[in-house]
Amino acid sequence: MNLSLQQARNLHLEAQGLLGKPAPGASRKRLLATIERMQLLQIDTIHVVARSPYLVLFSRLGAYPSDWLGEALERGEIFECWSHEACFVPSSAYALHRAHREQGGRAGHWADKHAVRAHDAQRAGMDAVLEHIRQHGPARTSDFEGTQRPQTGWWGWKDEKRWLEALFARGELMVARRERFQRVYDLSERVLARMARIAEFGSVAPADVARRLILESVKALGISQARWIADYYRTGRRHKDSELEPLVESGALIRVEVEGWEQPAYVHPDHAQALSKAAAGRLRATYSTLLSPFDPVVWDRARASVMFGFDYTIECYVPEAKRRFGYFVLPILDRGQLVGRLDAKAHRAEGRFEVKCIHLEPGVRADEARIAAVARAIQACADWHGTPEVQVRRSDPRELAAGLRAALRSASQAAR
Repeated sequence: MNLSLQQARNLHLEAQGLLGKPAPGASRKRLLATIERMQLLQIDTIHVVARSPYLVLFSRLGAYPSDWLGEALERGEIFECWSHEACFVPSSAYALHRAHREQGGRAGHWADKHAVRAHDAQRAGMDAVLEHIRQHGPARTSDFEGTQRPQTGWWGWKDEKRWLEALFARGELMVARRERFQRVYDLSERVLARMARIAEFGSVAPADVARRLILESVKALGISQARWIADYYRTGRRHKDSELEPLVESGALIRVEVEGWEQPAYVHPDHAQALSKAAAGRLRATYSTLLSPFDPVVWDRARASVMFGFDYTIECYVPEAKRRFGYFVLPILDRGQLVGRLDAKAHRAEGRFEVKCIHLEPGVRADEARIAAVARAIQACADWHGTPEVQVRRSDPRELAAGLRAALRSASQAAR
């Protein structure tokens, strides 16, 4: 089967829940279904706008109470683990992640490397922290006074924080809940008992782990080249087409050709109907929204470049003098294309959503329909933040700012 590039994009966005406008009336059930659809919801603490996991969900659900995510964690519907990076994961996937960890599949990850070092050099301290939690119940880092702070590594964390994180990475502790977004750790068996009331864990045979991770990655992405698969769960070296041939022959994957791609692409059979619709031109992208810098659509720079022609670097970790676009820049999705990026800050106390600068991608036309769609996306995001006053400072091209301001005024007047 052959697809155009836009048809491939639409299939990817359909799988990720970003093809069409969210149905009205978000619910806890839909929030959980959204996480299950993506399989991984990356965690990041930066909050110049909403923290990344909340923003990723907003892009797919529309306005919803952000407390729902923490409540899902506390009820045991989701759990935290290291995967792509630190992620919220559906509890139904626990067995796969446990098997992957026990196989040493994440051995190259920095968190696991540090956990091994801590276990070898400071196990007595780790055991003391573990015993404290066993005796006194769930604990936060702030519950420990702290012994000393190393000068390098682990961001200068105090010993107890490093030991808690090492125990978490090793699976001896899990996150029971979050308080003001700070982890509250508990013994794994206690957290698992709560999760077991929600989800059937089952088991994954060691021989099936690698195969399952490949299939789950392709399913979450909707369509993927072989070289993009390993990044989703950060499973190590890139896969080759020859490795996927047995999965194609068995029907576990569908191989397709995409116009302009030198390598074949792969689709999970669960998306066979969507694939047929895409090939027939009946899978249309109609939705515009702002994305988190840690959204699965853009977290693989190579994939975003090939799929959308979007060269994206997360610049919050880049020295200020070297940033091109801003500290926490939100990609702009407009009806199946990544058309620009927005440097924003939510001034919550003032009720103001500041657009420091908005950039359109080279070759993207700022016509009336696009300006209106982007203005609606910005206003919806601002309203959800509780910062309905939108202030647009600068734009590239320069004339875009004036058009956005006018479109935002019109949208605001229409809503009254």
